[in-house]
Amino acid sequence: MDLFIKLAMLIVFFGLMVAIGVYCRRHATDVNGFVLGGRNVGPWLTAFAYGTSYFSAVVFVGYAGQFGWKYGVAATWAGLGNAFIGSLMAWAILGRRTRVMTQHLDSATMPEFFGKRFDSKALKLCASAIIFIFLIPYTASLYNGLSRLFAMAFDIDYAVCVIVMAVLTGIYVIAGGYMATAINDFIQGVIMLFGITAVIAAVLHSQGGFLTALQKMAEVSDPAVSSAPGVFNSFFGPDPINLLGVVILTSLGTWGLPQMVQKFYAIKSESAINKGMVISTIFALVVAGGCYFLGGFGRLFSDKMEIVNGIPNGSYDSVIPTMLSGLPTILIAIVVILVLSASMSTLSSLVLTSSSTLTLDFIKGTVVKKMDEKKQVLCIRILVAVFIAISSVLAIIQYRSSVTFIAQLMGVSWGALAGAFLAPFMYGLYWKRTSKASCWVSFIFSTVFMLLVISPLKSFLPALLQSPINAGAFCMIMGLIIVPVVSMFTPAPKKERLDEIFACYEKTVTVKVKDSIGNDNR
Repeated sequence: MDLFIKLAMLIVFFGLMVAIGVYCRRHATDVNGFVLGGRNVGPWLTAFAYGTSYFSAVVFVGYAGQFGWKYGVAATWAGLGNAFIGSLMAWAILGRRTRVMTQHLDSATMPEFFGKRFDSKALKLCASAIIFIFLIPYTASLYNGLSRLFAMAFDIDYAVCVIVMAVLTGIYVIAGGYMATAINDFIQGVIMLFGITAVIAAVLHSQGGFLTALQKMAEVSDPAVSSAPGVFNSFFGPDPINLLGVVILTSLGTWGLPQMVQKFYAIKSESAINKGMVISTIFALVVAGGCYFLGGFGRLFSDKMEIVNGIPNGSYDSVIPTMLSGLPTILIAIVVILVLSASMSTLSSLVLTSSSTLTLDFIKGTVVKKMDEKKQVLCIRILVAVFIAISSVLAIIQYRSSVTFIAQLMGVSWGALAGAFLAPFMYGLYWKRTSKASCWVSFIFSTVFMLLVISPLKSFLPALLQSPINAGAFCMIMGLIIVPVVSMFTPAPKKERLDEIFACYEKTVTVKVKDSIGNDNR
């Protein structure tokens, strides 16, 4: 009976996802419709698409378990940073300007934005290559959190889980494009909101309630981490410096990730941006704050885990599944669907970003000189299937043979992408003096530095920067310094071209319209 309930919920969930993909085929007949939903996506769908692309199984199973174990309840700061820096400030600072300038430049991807903003095809191709190299391992990592949860709930082979998830995600993305992804993201986001709330309540109840759980955390000690009493339920935890690195990487990083920023391209109006900002922030507070808060109580379940060199069961990925293993059947089924939702939504966003970037920024005009709309959409669809297949194979290889390089490369992918793109993109939206040379320096510095972190040469780096988390945060901060400094000492773009580009922000509107993007059709 228990297995029947779990399977029934999964079948309904998968059926709904595929049905939405088939329904949205009419929105995916041209490039603008397939990649951006016709730039007519409302605030709720955009906000949920942003949030569900942000938080995957990597956060729920991996990061929540790892950082909750290391920092205790203070890991909740990472969730708060995700909400207020990664969501609220990202929408407020980047949202409107991204939407206005990308429409003005007629750019559908981040590399295309760089190419047109700085009049450089080489810059566009380089950005496209960086995205291709670093998004693939990140995509493969999305499957990692599923293995332990499915083993706990169904005792199903990991490869079967990966293949089923990949095939079903591929069906609705290939059929319906961005609109199918956005609608499914909304449904998956609702599941994540209710799921994480129910799981937190159940886990805390199993420990006697919130106050009792906090008291138990005050009694937890680990001499290898800190000798201070009650450090795991303290305000900043046992290691505030490294915790700050986590907050910066996972929060500020969204400002430079192509799959995140591209959500702003598709929103339909200025008022929708303001609404989406509020919705996205609340979503992040509940989901991200809830995940890290839940992980912060992981040490209360240490009696159910074998601690190997300070790591539970040899992997932090086992913390959250262990915490959930004693829950009722219905809650375990909800957790499985929650993690599937988080993984499928992020997977769909990543493969759509990768395939559209490779098609529009690399193949079109470079490999194939002339591509009409139908050929472009067909190429994107084919590449969606290719990217999903590659990520699935990498995930299974990593699991079967314990290949560590893939996991290591995934660990630096977020830092490399955000470090390379964040500063050039943000300054490019706001500052006319931003130069092409500064973009090149930012691209090269971050990608080389993050690859250095996983090479044998990392021993020459300061101990603090040998961690991919801290290294990624460092690259982002350095980018914010590098771009303005290099721009001041390198040739500025042509004034006539800059005036033409930034004219989009000076569009005259009437009092009745109050909207320089489009109408709300209210």
